[in-house]
Amino acid sequence: MSKANGFENDLVTLAFNATLAAHLGTLSGSGNANLFVALHTADPGEAGSQTTSECAYGAYARVAVARSAGGWTISGNQVQNTAVINFPECTSGSELVTHFSIGTVTSGAGQILYKGALTASRTVSSGITLQFPATSITITED
Repeated sequence: MSKANGFENDLVTLAFNATLAAHLGTLSGSGNANLFVALHTADPGEAGSQTTSECAYGAYARVAVARSAGGWTISGNQVQNTAVINFPECTSGSELVTHFSIGTVTSGAGQILYKGALTASRTVSSGITLQFPATSITITED
């Protein structure tokens, strides 16, 4: 079973821009003002949380991205990051980053909403800052 296209579009608008679409009736678009992008050393899986295989190099932290048009651009059922997403510069340790996720909390075992593999794995070590350029994260709700 799949969702109708109109609902898919409304769902990404609610999730990424905190805008309540008419089709969703009485559901609330309030709540978290941000979503949080995390980095992982392996696929966190569909049952995983934001802490599953999450990076832990020195100074690592999830990055908050506003649930608004300033954080995410929506076109139909597709979402892209509007601006560059910069992770803190690594101060110690070294890890091979293979996946990212978008979740609900700044730290701890929050719910993963979307996840994906990087197009190429990246080794992060002291002095390296990992970033996602604008429009480099693309999510299609289907």
